[in-house]
Amino acid sequence: MADVHKGFKMRNIMTGKSTIAILGAAAVLAACTSLPESGNQTAYFDNFVYEGDDDFYKANPLPDDRSFYNPILQGWASDPSVCTNGEGDYYLVTSTFVYFPGVPIYHSRDLVNWRQIGYVLDRESQLRNTEGQHVSGGIFAPAISYNPHNKTYYMVTTNVGAGNFFVKATDPAGPWSEPIMLPEVGGIDPSFFFDEDGRAYIVNNDEPSYPAEYPGHRSIRIREFDVATDRTVGDWKVLVDKGVNPAEKPIWIEGPHMYKINGRYFLMDAEGGTSTWHSEVIFASDSPWGPFVPYEHNPILTQRHLDPNRPDPVTCAGHADLIQAKEGDWWAVFLACRPIDGRFENLGRETFILPVSWTDDGFPVILEGDATVDLIVRREAATPAPDKLQGNYGYRTDFDEPQLGFEWMSLRKGLGSLCSLTEEPGYLALRCSDAKASERRTPAMCCYRMQHHKFTASTDVVFDASTPDEAAGMLLFKDENHHYFFAISGIGAERSISVLKFGNMGRSETLATAPLARGKVRLKVVSDGLTYGFAYSVDGGKESTLCSGVEADYLSTAVAGGFTGSVIGLYAVR
Repeated sequence: MADVHKGFKMRNIMTGKSTIAILGAAAVLAACTSLPESGNQTAYFDNFVYEGDDDFYKANPLPDDRSFYNPILQGWASDPSVCTNGEGDYYLVTSTFVYFPGVPIYHSRDLVNWRQIGYVLDRESQLRNTEGQHVSGGIFAPAISYNPHNKTYYMVTTNVGAGNFFVKATDPAGPWSEPIMLPEVGGIDPSFFFDEDGRAYIVNNDEPSYPAEYPGHRSIRIREFDVATDRTVGDWKVLVDKGVNPAEKPIWIEGPHMYKINGRYFLMDAEGGTSTWHSEVIFASDSPWGPFVPYEHNPILTQRHLDPNRPDPVTCAGHADLIQAKEGDWWAVFLACRPIDGRFENLGRETFILPVSWTDDGFPVILEGDATVDLIVRREAATPAPDKLQGNYGYRTDFDEPQLGFEWMSLRKGLGSLCSLTEEPGYLALRCSDAKASERRTPAMCCYRMQHHKFTASTDVVFDASTPDEAAGMLLFKDENHHYFFAISGIGAERSISVLKFGNMGRSETLATAPLARGKVRLKVVSDGLTYGFAYSVDGGKESTLCSGVEADYLSTAVAGGFTGSVIGLYAVR
């Protein structure tokens, strides 16, 4: 390897230039002119740069410091759940399906500005049986709750391959416990409710207690939970069968959350499935065991009845959770989608927030009638934050830290020996793996969520294949059957750069290819929302466009289905 092992690399972010310095020395000793040698089937990524460029944010600057953009978490961040410790700290989690680490956890002091503080499931022992599962399997709908009686946080969720389980912690930043399984709790979407009297319950979606009458016929159940033994006790009871209006055969009642507000119990659920018919409904009772009576003007949140050609549409709104701020105002976080031109979305289901109003008869309402989800919201208690991760923000890493940031994920498991930040300091080293992105395994891929329709993403990579089967580069990935690979491959005179389109069963189509000289290669992907363009340069030379006009909708839920958004991966394969 090159003798950069003797020091660490310091970069000028504006120029991308590198210098070598002995650890602890203040002076720059020499310019870094040599490249790391890329033997042993390893790709060395020098940096990763991402920049959002959506039209809406350019045309609609925030009017003041108390205003903010919806969604509050841009890019795929589905099934949000939120809690507070009552002291002004708010914590939020979202689904990760088969991505690792699992269940990102965010912290806020104002419900507006959120920072990721870690992952709830950050150890492989907490994620069982994800190998072999489709990208949209794995972890569904995590629900986070705080129990003030023992000052403990609980996160309960479904692992499609292992069943329902929970973990707990006294510090939301971790560490969280090993999984405690709930084999007696079936179905999906479990959620804890801790009552004022110290008793605890789990509500969840499950099959009806008799044969289902139609596809999508589901029910909401409740069980009591013993905090002292971490086990459910007694029998379950059905609280809601079918949904708000059983005669209409409603589908997919799910995502339940229970609250006690002003002495009254509320059960809030999603209904209609997670696509464009999604909605949120609410019921009330004098007891956690029911009977629960639906609000007469349900749903309390949906966009399904609105004109799809409206400006800046937000669709699929539902799967909400309520939170009361320390100032007394009520808010709801929920998932929704932002299709580009009303046609398709690659960003997945994102996390939005809206204020909650209360009716004269005491029901919470998020949106009524033809009201639309606002993309600019105001909260008086919002804290001005110049570095908000909202709007057209960017991200850059030069891989100079000893660990990857929270922004990065892999599939199903950690990468272990496939990934290193110390093998060549200042580079992310990815060792080629025979596990391919088209398989339900763990490929050598570190990925970053797409967070804008229009964006530019680039990386500088050093890679020389040692066999014809090896390749490395950038992967635009929706799932095993829908991804684009911007690949460096070939040996000697056969060295080339290509854009490959992958479909079912790993079948690929070459969209463009060109000969490639040896050297450090800059790969750049530009999205205009509807299409992708792929460009490259070698050793800082002239940039060349390899291909453009590549259909972005291939990576959309409209085409590929599934529950995740798309990611940008740094990838090495053989």
